[in-house]
Amino acid sequence: MTKRFYKTAAAIALDGGGHGVALDGKPIRTPAGRIFCVPVPALALAVAAEWAAQDSVVKPLTMPLMRLCATAIDRIGGARDGIVAQIAAFGASDLLSYWAETPADLVARQTERWQPLLDWVAARYGARLVVTAGIVPVEQDAATLRALHDAVGSLDDFRLAALSQLTAACGSLVIALAATNRHIDAAATVAASQLDEIWQAGQWGEDDEAAERRAALAAEIESAIRFLALLEGTR
Repeated sequence: MTKRFYKTAAAIALDGGGHGVALDGKPIRTPAGRIFCVPVPALALAVAAEWAAQDSVVKPLTMPLMRLCATAIDRIGGARDGIVAQIAAFGASDLLSYWAETPADLVARQTERWQPLLDWVAARYGARLVVTAGIVPVEQDAATLRALHDAVGSLDDFRLAALSQLTAACGSLVIALAATNRHIDAAATVAASQLDEIWQAGQWGEDDEAAERRAALAAEIESAIRFLALLEGTR
């Protein structure tokens, strides 16, 4: 954290194309020193609003859109192949491959929330995941893993940054891909990724630490989906 050193924050059009943010008229750079450049004005406006909302101290953790932009520009641009492989690897042990054996109520909820997503990823990408009941590991077909890798690799750097955050927060590449494609909204993404925890909390209650963890993951999901909406000019 650093003290706020500027008075104004505004979105700007960059001379070389793209959109940036200026603090007191000076274009900002990313943490790695690269030019801060995003593809759409709506995203630049939203990031400028994050800068403008800072009080006497600049707190990066309160600027999720800025952090996602910096990830796209600094991290993904220089290590794209490795990041694609890292994200795609989630498909080998996806959350949606492991269903409960009992009780019937939990299995019914998984069927309601998860099966449509498994059907969607099969139809959209040709990736048919093997599923099991219980915790015994299952091996996914090589063609399915290739299809998931290709799906991840097809995204541009900014959408890949959002997918990376979503995959980590959801523990599921399938759910994250559905959210990135805007097939499901933030509420449905949280509900699918936290289905087991929500069910358990409803049965036996939830301690403060677990509730805080779920809330933090939900916030990561919501900021990533807002980021995607801004990229598409829909929010």
